[in-house]
Amino acid sequence: MRIELFPSATLARYLARQFVIWILGMLLILVLLLQTLDLLSESGKILGAAGNGQAELWHYVSLRVPQLVQRFLPYSVLLATIITLATLNQNSEVIAMKAAGLSAHQVLAPLLASAAVVSLLSFGFNERVVTRSSATLKVWQAREYGPVPADSGVRANVYLRDGPNILTAGTVSGTGAGIRMENVTWYRRDATGMVLEQLRSPRASYANPGWRLESPKQFDIASTHSGSLPSIVVAQDVFPQQVAISKVDPDGEDIISLHRSIQALKASGRRTSELEGKWWHKFSGPLSALLMPLLGAVAAFGLARSGALLVRSIIGMALGFAYFVVDNAALAMGNFGGYPPLVAAWGPFLLFLLVGMTVLIRTEE
Repeated sequence: MRIELFPSATLARYLARQFVIWILGMLLILVLLLQTLDLLSESGKILGAAGNGQAELWHYVSLRVPQLVQRFLPYSVLLATIITLATLNQNSEVIAMKAAGLSAHQVLAPLLASAAVVSLLSFGFNERVVTRSSATLKVWQAREYGPVPADSGVRANVYLRDGPNILTAGTVSGTGAGIRMENVTWYRRDATGMVLEQLRSPRASYANPGWRLESPKQFDIASTHSGSLPSIVVAQDVFPQQVAISKVDPDGEDIISLHRSIQALKASGRRTSELEGKWWHKFSGPLSALLMPLLGAVAAFGLARSGALLVRSIIGMALGFAYFVVDNAALAMGNFGGYPPLVAAWGPFLLFLLVGMTVLIRTEE
């Protein structure tokens, strides 16, 4: 016997339309509310930078909104699922559909199809928009919302090891011998890791070998003496190739760039399990929207007049939020090496996919 997931095109369009409208509505409410709160907390810092005004506030909003959309789109799908299914149940539309011969799978099929499209759009949006806005915003914040050099390769908060010593830079731009560092700090340490001396400089350039600090200020830890020094060369064991792979931001790179960065780090003998987990999560993360209709399906079935509709809605919402908690916990465990990267990224998705299918099958029975 042939099973049709969409026995009625009209009904499928009706369910999908209601679902998508609620997704957009919930997403708009969440993004507007959270962006307003975020802007209130950051506006003082933005306007505190010399020359910044209203244009910079709107620029911050344009960079922050894509991040909020990426983070809260799955939550919007979850809330839209609960509201759509609870409304259909409350109005006895689910009962009418089941009386017409539709199964639970057929009732949910338009929602699942819509969620699949949302997942694909989310993946493309993350790769083309969110990565660029995240990279730009992090560099801007590292410069305390001041002017950013016109260099697409600018990186923020770079950390380099020079034997026992440490070299850090607020921003790094350029490539090869033309690399320039700003807001540079060099820490001289002993064999036990205790800091003996600190040198701060507004800029540093490659001196082949080493890095020349311009007008550094010295602070001696033992004597607590501070003073200015002429230009000095430090970190002679740090080369431009090390700087190029020293800072990899998985949120600011697309899957192709991040894959290349991971391969470069592997070739240099660096640990990459955290980055590999983030790389796999670029695929599994957007698919979380596909899980939400399954996890919220418990709100669709059962008699609304039984008084348990609210309880079933809460259960569906709890299952959805449990997925996000487990997903974040698995990524954290992967970062510490507790889980392999593939398990950390895909384990929660597969686990809750089985949970959602189990709930749906028991509902069908």
